[in-house]
Amino acid sequence: MAKPGVMKTCRSIHSWLGIFVFPWVIIIGLTGVYLNHSRPILSVIGQSEFSESQFDKSPNAVEGTQDRARSLADEAWKSGSITGVWEEDYHGRPSIMVEKEGGLTILSIPTGHYYLKTRYTRRTFSPDGQLLHTKYYLGGIFKDLHTTGWLGGALGTWISDIVGMVLAVFGITGSIMWSIPKFRKLRSILRNRY
Repeated sequence: MAKPGVMKTCRSIHSWLGIFVFPWVIIIGLTGVYLNHSRPILSVIGQSEFSESQFDKSPNAVEGTQDRARSLADEAWKSGSITGVWEEDYHGRPSIMVEKEGGLTILSIPTGHYYLKTRYTRRTFSPDGQLLHTKYYLGGIFKDLHTTGWLGGALGTWISDIVGMVLAVFGITGSIMWSIPKFRKLRSILRNRY
């Protein structure tokens, strides 16, 4: 049977691992529920709706140009160079897209309204730079929290991998702490019976 020191060591390891892993257990649990049931959760959380139809009525409307789109991208994301510029429809409006390392600038050609879009947010601005709306991409936020343990994939999944290994050790030490008393009790019962 296991020595008394084994239980003490398992308790100590189990306790410290529990303290370390606790925040990520909560994050993994909550984000897992969201990923499995995103529609009903989003209906409860809800985000404010924004209609781009008001763009056409704006008194500040100006035609969007490629130079303006590049300038907005450089203002929004100071570092890094522009990696792509192209035109395509965005939400049914002809737009100029400018991609930088920090995110995507989308300029509506007919009205000059623009968006600054990242992996987790999209901010909508009037042509004069007034913030009109912010949208959060909760699916991306929760998925990254679930798979990497933090926001932003630049550092990879190493923290999530560590948490996974810690949880495995946590489970093993918990099993040992549970099973040793059970085996001792069973051994005692068998001794007394025979």
